[in-house]
Amino acid sequence: MHRICFLLRVKPERLAEYETIHAAVWPEMLEALKATGWKDYSLFSDGRGLVVGCLQTDDFDAARRAMSATDVDARWQASMAPFFVDPQNPTEQLTPIFHLESQLESASASASASASASASKETPAS
Repeated sequence: MHRICFLLRVKPERLAEYETIHAAVWPEMLEALKATGWKDYSLFSDGRGLVVGCLQTDDFDAARRAMSATDVDARWQASMAPFFVDPQNPTEQLTPIFHLESQLESASASASASASASASKETPAS
C-alpha cells in the first residue's frame, strides 16, 4: 500500500464554494473512487487556496487511469476545472521525506539485529 500526497491550488475567491461541494460529493463519484482503488482519501485546506490531498492505494498510476476511464470522473473534472488556478495541471504530487511508522519499524529491526548479534557473540562455543 502506497501513501500519496498532492497539492491543489484553488482560486481563493472560489475556495468556500469548493469546500461546500466537497462536503457532499456526488455518491456516484464516491463509489467510483472506492471502486478504482482510492483508500483513506482526504482533502485538507489552508483556508487561502492551498488544498492538500492524501490517500492510500496499491498503485496510484493504475488508480488514476481507472478513475479517468469513468464517466463520472470526466463530469466531475469538468465541473471542478473553473476552481483551479491552473485547470490544465491542477495537481502536484509531493515526494515523501518522512514517515514515523517506517522509521520506527526500521529502528526496531536494527535494534533487534544488534541484540541478536551481541547475544551470539556472548554465547560460548561448544
